[in-house]
Amino acid sequence: MKPTPTSLSLALGVALALSTPAILAADAKPQLGSFGVELDNRDLSVKPGDDFDRFANGKWIDSYTLKDYETRFGSFNALRDRAEEQTHAIIEELLARKDLAPGSNEQKVRDYYASYMDVAARDAAGIKPLQPTLKRISDIKSTSALVGAFGRVGMDGTSSPINASITLDRKDPNRYLVSISVGGLGLPDKDFYLNQEPRFVQIRAAYLDHVQKMLGFAGIEDAKPRAEAIIALETELAKQLWDRAQLRDRDKTYNLRTLDQLKTEFPGYDWVAHFAAQGIATPPAEVNVSTPSAVTPIVGIIGKTPLNVWRDYLTFHAVRNHAPVLSTEIDQAAFAFTGTVLQGQTAQRELWKRGVAQVNGLGDAVGQLYVARHFKPEAKAAMDDLVENLRKALRMNIRNLDWMGETTKTEAYRKLETFNPKIGYTKKWRDYSSVTIVPGDLMANVLSMRKYTVNDQLRRLGTKPDRDEWFMTPQTVNAYYNASFNEIVFPAGILQPPFFDLNADPAVNYGAIGGVIGHEMGHGFDDQGSKSDYAGVQRNWWTDEDRARFDVRTKRLGEQYNSYCPVEGVCVNGQLTMGENIGDLGGLSMAYTAYRLSLGGKEAPVIDGLTGDQRFFMAWAQVWRSKSREQALVNQLKTDPHSPPQYRINGTLRNLEEWYRAFDVKPGDKLYLPPEQRVRIW
Repeated sequence: MKPTPTSLSLALGVALALSTPAILAADAKPQLGSFGVELDNRDLSVKPGDDFDRFANGKWIDSYTLKDYETRFGSFNALRDRAEEQTHAIIEELLARKDLAPGSNEQKVRDYYASYMDVAARDAAGIKPLQPTLKRISDIKSTSALVGAFGRVGMDGTSSPINASITLDRKDPNRYLVSISVGGLGLPDKDFYLNQEPRFVQIRAAYLDHVQKMLGFAGIEDAKPRAEAIIALETELAKQLWDRAQLRDRDKTYNLRTLDQLKTEFPGYDWVAHFAAQGIATPPAEVNVSTPSAVTPIVGIIGKTPLNVWRDYLTFHAVRNHAPVLSTEIDQAAFAFTGTVLQGQTAQRELWKRGVAQVNGLGDAVGQLYVARHFKPEAKAAMDDLVENLRKALRMNIRNLDWMGETTKTEAYRKLETFNPKIGYTKKWRDYSSVTIVPGDLMANVLSMRKYTVNDQLRRLGTKPDRDEWFMTPQTVNAYYNASFNEIVFPAGILQPPFFDLNADPAVNYGAIGGVIGHEMGHGFDDQGSKSDYAGVQRNWWTDEDRARFDVRTKRLGEQYNSYCPVEGVCVNGQLTMGENIGDLGGLSMAYTAYRLSLGGKEAPVIDGLTGDQRFFMAWAQVWRSKSREQALVNQLKTDPHSPPQYRINGTLRNLEEWYRAFDVKPGDKLYLPPEQRVRIW
């Protein structure tokens, strides 16, 4: 059923109606089920209050077998597969054409893809395409040359313990800033080096074998002791790095330094030489140092580690990082660790899928073609209405908060009203005229794309940010909130079932894409997004009392998620996932408010035995339906700020009174929380 939006009054005390349910035309059918949810996936032997994920999705979970290349599969992955197939069809048509103008976006997409798919040429070349990079590494004979290599990491595709990126200034979003960060690890997180649990000990043993093999492809003899030295170096780096949960704190990671202060506070590293090698000819007058306490010891590690170890380190990362565009032998050897050991995959994705992913580096060139074929104007119009409905619902939720005072509410309203929604695709397509795609030369094409990316970043320094810019391509199945621009962005790729269906029941669209819209809005008011104001400036716009009450609620939410342990001995990190958990909880809350208002005071019809409220929550569960390999789940728990999907369902719903009413959840049910333990923030 297609929502029919109506005007809405925001006067206090006025009953609001966002939209009224439309009658589904006889020939208009939702893609999933009779109203937008696949009811056959339910496991009716499970009580909703015991495990809502299994109640809604249990039969699918039991029956779905992960493909050998899948680390996780769910609604997001199914939609990504669809977008991938749609993109592939477009590329296949380009391959058949002989009339593409040289230098056109179509020619570049076609020839980049074809060069990737020419496995015979890659196998014949072996390691040879990487030899110029390996030669530069082997020629490092001084500390200054090493610093230059760290600065060139963007072009050489290696790794570096010191990185300088060009970012928006969080306290002045009208300018760009050079940000200094540290890293350089080959394993997903510092815990993989330091944790003594058996699974991580086994991963480190496999990593040693992996490093040896990559060095062997570069012609390095006595690779085992040299691999051990690389891992010892990375372990020392890991000890200095901040935890991922700490890195989320925007107050702690904003530390401006003048160039002179940078040199004085962190001596022993030639910052100017690093900037110059990166392409920043004029050293920045001011930089942000994300984690100051980690920089000094890492500069010390750089100085005390022999150059031969650094050369081996750079060589390893160069081979490993380029493996997907080298020969089958190198690619499969790298995948044996990065795919099988770390993610549990037993085979790589099909070659054409990897080719599409590679060509998506030409994101907007592909995106223009994708939008022309697969994005309907009426979908954008319906999304525009939904976004405004969610905005109005959140305003009502804020107005009804009993823990926030009027002073802070006034600022919150202002931020909400200035949210800038971007839907479908960019107004300004990227210009790829500087990119040269050479038929039959994959490495040349990779380097041309890399040069484009580096130069695209460098050009920003000294310019004013363009608030029309998008940071996702139209074919991307995702969405994001950008605090510096105070914007919510929904690419065309996600605006398809099960997230959004023009012909689905309104309850389904509100529970699915409405929850996603609310989630992204919620990021503007999560524990970190709430530190930026209506103009995108990072500053405190809260009263101390309101912030303290907010922190009490977020702490309780974090404690809930800390208790979720999907793998024995490995639990959700409630602080790392805090922003996403707040986004889910607040987003679904405002989506529910918007849905109820859309009914104009009436009750929705019962469809297939389900009330409107039940269909709303079933849609949310369908969106997050998923099945994962244990290795991938461990990786996610250690590195990903998103909670595993089952907790995005159960962990969110058990805090919402509306869900308890909809499914008659009672004390004694496994998900039941006493009212005083439920967390309601937005």
